Amino acid sequence: MAPRPTWKGYLKLSLVSCSIAMYTATSTSSRTRLHIINRETGNRIRNQAIDSETGDVVENENKVKGYEADDGRYVLLEEEELDDVALESTHTLEIEAFVDRDEVDAIYLDESFYIAPDDEVAYEAFAVIRDAMKKKNMVALGRVVTHRRERLLMLQPRGKGIIATALRYKTEVRNERNYFDDIPATKVPNDMLKLAEHILDQKRGAFDPDKFEDRYEAALTALIKAKRAGKEPPAAPTPQPSNVINLMDALRRSAKGSVKGDAAKGAAAERSGGRGGKRGARKKTAKPKRAKKTKRAA
Repeated sequence: MAPRPTWKGYLKLSLVSCSIAMYTATSTSSRTRLHIINRETGNRIRNQAIDSETGDVVENENKVKGYEADDGRYVLLEEEELDDVALESTHTLEIEAFVDRDEVDAIYLDESFYIAPDDEVAYEAFAVIRDAMKKKNMVALGRVVTHRRERLLMLQPRGKGIIATALRYKTEVRNERNYFDDIPATKVPNDMLKLAEHILDQKRGAFDPDKFEDRYEAALTALIKAKRAGKEPPAAPTPQPSNVINLMDALRRSAKGSVKGDAAKGAAAERSGGRGGKRGARKKTAKPKRAKKTKRAA
């Protein structure tokens, strides 16, 4: 079954336009879902809308959205009125500017969407916009209305398609000074900094999403399985106190630990890499001259 688009409309660049469909790029459907249960009966609890003044239950047909004005009264807004808010971005994603990707601060990034052409006629125009961004190494900025909100989107090429990342507006990002101004200016000694850099180099790697799993999700699943089987829930690991008294000493020990860890990994790789296991390890440590004679004999 083909995925259902969250939005359909037109991608527009100046006089060039093409029909597109936008799909949610991420999903939380794999997360374990928990419900609210009545402890006495074991039944699920159903939420009801209650009138704040009368205490009566409000049926769905009597629910309507409203905006509270300064005088405490509410301006009621019907569903049809909300759907008909007059914005061009309701049906058209118009590219307003192109910028370098590095200019977009990561704190503004929100959820992501996939954008694909919606019919055969759109393929060529879509490819022109995509490949031009790719060649210039730039991203596009545009706006679109989804879920009754106008979202600012950052568009960038991704394979044969385009990925759109919703950007938060400036009013949605808190000022960092409220959190960082009280941090005192600290001069880090050069030898400490070099040790820390050494640890970073030892732990350098490449980002691989397959290496990271949701450990809370796994622990929650184990808890549910244990309770279903009538067993004791798995015990949570007790965090060990660090007791760091001397920062320099802790850095030295961390650096040594990183080197030992890498050496252990290398030794394990050597043991498992050869066909003969230990035999392969001995061959690795043999003296050069002896190895040369062995080769001639062979």
